[in-house]
Amino acid sequence: MTKRSTRVRGPRRGEIWRVNFNSPLSAKTPKKWGPKDLLPTTGDEIFKVRPAVVMNVAEQWDLKLRIVVPVTKWDEDYVTNSFFWMVKIPKSKLSGLDEDSGADTFQVKSVSIARFGAKLGVVTRDELDQLTDTVAFCIGAAEMKSGQ
Repeated sequence: MTKRSTRVRGPRRGEIWRVNFNSPLSAKTPKKWGPKDLLPTTGDEIFKVRPAVVMNVAEQWDLKLRIVVPVTKWDEDYVTNSFFWMVKIPKSKLSGLDEDSGADTFQVKSVSIARFGAKLGVVTRDELDQLTDTVAFCIGAAEMKSGQ
């Protein structure tokens, strides 16, 4: 008999999924200018359902967690104001995003796979490399490459 793997399957590196950043999961997302202070988030933390790029390497552990970079609507002010931590992900069939978006590498976090909804698409290898490099720069593990 062969031993069946108990490894957790699910969202994989480079994929874009809808993720519920509310805590608890049952919390309703407040309207745009609603009572954000009623949720257990503080300041600029993300508090709603939004796309996110899965960043962790292939599952080598039996953890039901994924490291993600949340995605928001792209704004050209990110370039104008040198928001280097915002990595542009264009709208495309591959990404599954319906508008040009930005991955906010300053909001990288681990989340339970219970928070994942639908898979939207994937990022390109170049986009994934840029996300990885930018996260590394944000945490002081690398220097920013020129052109980013």
